Amino acid sequence: MKRTSTSAMPATSDDAPKLRQKDFDRAHYRVGEKDVSRQDWQAAVRTRVEKKRINIMLDLPIVEHFKVLAGERGYQTLINETLRRAVEGENTEADLRRILREELKKAAV
Repeated sequence: MKRTSTSAMPATSDDAPKLRQKDFDRAHYRVGEKDVSRQDWQAAVRTRVEKKRINIMLDLPIVEHFKVLAGERGYQTLINETLRRAVEGENTEADLRRILREELKKAAV
């Protein structure tokens, strides 16, 4: 993938344990709250959502923030994922906890 930013990735303070291959090997695959085979799960994950190209004006600090967060990934993809989560209302608590950890870490420096 083409590198889109030269900014360093921010350090994260995630307390989650590192995942190993054996963790993935014992995973249960679910789609829409139903157990499915690995092949069905992969097909569901790969299903493309129709997209539309638009032009949007964003504040420069917002764009820079997402470029830093994205690292080698595309920052526009990260913005899209963030907007999708906001619309779907998913991960609100987890996002708030992550943001608070980041801000508290910055304040401690």
